Amino acid sequence: MERYKKDKKISEPTKAPEGVIAGRNAVLEQLKSGAPVDKVFVATGEREGSIKLICALVLEKGIPLLECDKNKLDRLAGGSWHQGVVAMVAEKEYCTLDDLFAIAEERGEAPFFVIGDGITDPHNLGALIRCAEGAGAHGVILSKRHCAGLTPVAAKASAGALAHMAVAKVSNIAATIETLKEKGVWVYAAEAGGSSLYKTDLKGAAAFVFGSEGEGVSRLVKEKCDFIVSIEMYGRVNSFNVSCAAAVVLCEAARQRHG
Repeated sequence: MERYKKDKKISEPTKAPEGVIAGRNAVLEQLKSGAPVDKVFVATGEREGSIKLICALVLEKGIPLLECDKNKLDRLAGGSWHQGVVAMVAEKEYCTLDDLFAIAEERGEAPFFVIGDGITDPHNLGALIRCAEGAGAHGVILSKRHCAGLTPVAAKASAGALAHMAVAKVSNIAATIETLKEKGVWVYAAEAGGSSLYKTDLKGAAAFVFGSEGEGVSRLVKEKCDFIVSIEMYGRVNSFNVSCAAAVVLCEAARQRHG
């Protein structure tokens, strides 16, 4: 219902976009409930009152806490009243790296993981998860900060695959790659200028890294990988988008694993 004051029409507060919780009380209750939260944004320099309690809870739970200006908070909240804090909720609980290895062991298969390096578009992330599930991967690994979260948009783009795919969030992709290598996993970056995908042995314990649309796999992450593999292109464009590239690479890996 709309209100009127001194003959001026004032609309009810705008509802926050799906997957977004805005306002101090709403965010605090979400955190206390134990429901999954991807990250929390607070106004730069804001640490008074209930914001201080929210920040403490966020840090205690290991959730990324990001400072930003009011304009960004306004955009994230979709015009709703945010009181200097916005939380991005997740569609499902994240798991740990050990959980992914346990899934592979339970299936009696060599580990088969997918790593998203800096994929900030939730549509691309959802499509990547769909490719991973279709190829039989045991899990997807994402960065806590520099990556899209498991938002309703990402879930929808996965076309149901998210419900069947374990997703782990880690603090540092490069350090995680080192951990994977220590556990006997070969790590492949999907990038231009590498060895032919179809001439590379992809069998055994493996993880495949896919970068963002604009930047690709970051330099440091690429340096940590064991191999760089490339899809042979025959047209005038020099690459596929991340989800198309993932479909090609992961299906070739699955073919070799099950062939």
